[in-house]
Amino acid sequence: MTMKKIGVVGAGMMGAEIALCFARAGMDVILADIKQEFADGGKQKQAAILDKQIAKGRTTEEVKAATLSRVTPTVDLTLMADCDLVVEAVLEKLEIKAGTFEKLDKICKPETILASNTSSISITKLASSVSKERAANFVGTHFNSPASVMKLVEVIPGLLTSQETADTVTKVLLDIEKEPVRVKDVTGFALNRLFHVFYGEAMRLIEEGVASPEDIDKICLYGLGHPVGICKLLDQTGHDLNVSVDQILFDAYGERFRPSPVLQRFVDSGRLGRKSGEGFYSYEKK
Repeated sequence: MTMKKIGVVGAGMMGAEIALCFARAGMDVILADIKQEFADGGKQKQAAILDKQIAKGRTTEEVKAATLSRVTPTVDLTLMADCDLVVEAVLEKLEIKAGTFEKLDKICKPETILASNTSSISITKLASSVSKERAANFVGTHFNSPASVMKLVEVIPGLLTSQETADTVTKVLLDIEKEPVRVKDVTGFALNRLFHVFYGEAMRLIEEGVASPEDIDKICLYGLGHPVGICKLLDQTGHDLNVSVDQILFDAYGERFRPSPVLQRFVDSGRLGRKSGEGFYSYEKK
């Protein structure tokens, strides 16, 4: 199956960057959100990412213009009727994701593959929101943040996902220069189970006064060779999402995923990270 037209539902940080990955590879992309201003904002995020790449000499104005010309921001999900693949990247809440898939199931052509970018919710459970006929064409595609840079994508087949669907999605991810990894459909998959254990210990170091957030990030950068410090990365993903996923993992696996008091205080005070202008670090709001 050749992928020519892609849909992405959710034009936030993840959705906009996922859509950009497909558009850069020459595919037409429909980028949808619940308000036109949100969808347009997603395309603006893409332009900002490409501008940074131009400044670093990694792309050109011509490539930027061609890439953005392939992205159509909209509130109209019916524009996805003839998409070959639709990736959902809405809020990490079961009822919102399930409602999105119920709509897409009715709109999209029978052979359209529906994929979820969920970081923690069971793919088999999400697939129950579509028809039995569609369930074989339902799969998880968990992109690593920031999706425009990071190559990893977890491919998670649900109980009813066909081998053909998993193989087709794996191929298209390779086509857009990602590194797909096949993962079993368990709570948190593989990446988040590793990630949340790691940052849980980092938060305990901060809580105990062992090291500051800035020095924890230096340890990540200069001691572990990470491309970005863990506290800065948590600011980028958003502390409300981090705590929400921690709670899902805690409910599934117990004490080792207990939500961090450090992050909970950030959420309680409205300091959600980059998107609110302040978290571990302060960010200039544009």
